[in-house]
Amino acid sequence: MAVFDTLSERLSGALGDLRKRGTLNEESISRAMREIRRALIEADVNLEVIDTFVGRVRERALGEDVLKSLTPAQQVVKIVNEELTELLGADTYELDLPREAVILLAGLQGAGKTTTAAKLARLLKSEGRKPALVAADLQRPAAIDQLEQLGRQIDVPVYRADTTDAVEAARSGLERARADGIDTVIVDSAGRLQVDEELMDELDRVRKTVDPTDSLLVLDSMTGQQAADVARAFQERIDIDGVILTKLDGDARGGAALSVKSVTGRPIMFASTGEKLDALEVFHPDRMASRILGMGDVLSLIERAEKAASEEETAEMEARMRKGQFTFDDFLQAQKMLRRMGPLQGILKMMPGMGQLADTDVDEAKLGRAEAIVLSMTPRERSMPHTIDGHRRLRIASGSGTSVQEVNQLLEARKMMEKMMGQMGKGKTPVLPGMDAFGMPGAMPGGPPSVAPLERRSGSRKRKANKKRSGRR
Repeated sequence: MAVFDTLSERLSGALGDLRKRGTLNEESISRAMREIRRALIEADVNLEVIDTFVGRVRERALGEDVLKSLTPAQQVVKIVNEELTELLGADTYELDLPREAVILLAGLQGAGKTTTAAKLARLLKSEGRKPALVAADLQRPAAIDQLEQLGRQIDVPVYRADTTDAVEAARSGLERARADGIDTVIVDSAGRLQVDEELMDELDRVRKTVDPTDSLLVLDSMTGQQAADVARAFQERIDIDGVILTKLDGDARGGAALSVKSVTGRPIMFASTGEKLDALEVFHPDRMASRILGMGDVLSLIERAEKAASEEETAEMEARMRKGQFTFDDFLQAQKMLRRMGPLQGILKMMPGMGQLADTDVDEAKLGRAEAIVLSMTPRERSMPHTIDGHRRLRIASGSGTSVQEVNQLLEARKMMEKMMGQMGKGKTPVLPGMDAFGMPGAMPGGPPSVAPLERRSGSRKRKANKKRSGRR
């Protein structure tokens, strides 16, 4: 996620200095803690949160079991990872909805609350719920029209009322939704440009009227420390159950995500990572901490892949991988799967050891040119690439509007991919070369430097059980 790029770079630098040392002492740890503190300040994290975090890391890092360890630097990295996970919320929290549920969304104007309401409705619909949206934001011009338009896009009903009273709009929408057999009602409440008494009073009255199962605060992650102050104000007045962070794909510095749990005591439950209506994900603190430290996010990558491909596609691709086969028909299928998974740079950041490539500019338009080259091949050429001689390469380049050099690069990249898949099929760990001009693995001229082999990891990582929230119900 773009929101943590700068922080990730600074933390990796601070911890990288420790890795270069065979032994650690109080001075080297103190130096690293100062760099970590600077990184968190630049990320606009709440100062109280920074002091607590750095203090905990320092105390644990100076323990005898770390300093006398055979790998003290790795122990410190482990501590930072664990404390970051704790800072982000420790456990994964998901909505535990009853048979009939009401979700109240609150937040300031500009946080993306209305769009988030539609994203949440789409997500719950995909999980088998029957959601509806209630338009109770009567303050922002065109908010109701926007909600209706979004509702049509995801085929979810939107209830509006001809009134200037938000409480009446919420009550009317809830009654109509229940009469229509809706099992999950999402109320889009009004926002303000800033927290004020009028906003809180109206929101409190709406909350008492609809009696929500869950009250979720929508926070703009680009507001930094201010987001923590906003969260505290809403928590004190309406007792929120959780937070949805928006714009995590933007240029924010990450302060909101790292501060809100400590300030409010309430977890981040969802994160919005793009403008599309499918860009809402359950927030996993442990996975996010790993990504911030450049350690990848394999579980999220696997989940995206599972959503992007059917079981038949996955089984077929796995069978071909075991045989060490990778034709251009496979390339087209892989292209289709990749597009479903999202931007390529985002995928690279989830892969352990691939952060170096993720920081390079990946021109995804070049993938389209590679696809044009493949589509200019005959079916026989796609399934039997070794038959493509010089005359065929010239014809393919002409038909795809590319050069013979680009065709040659793609052919070489396919060979490298087939070789890597053969190694993986035999249970070996492949050495991943740099990305080529088409975004495929391949040692291409001018490409980024090679990436070291991925480490094998023994055992399996267990998912944390979802924790049931305690408190008001």
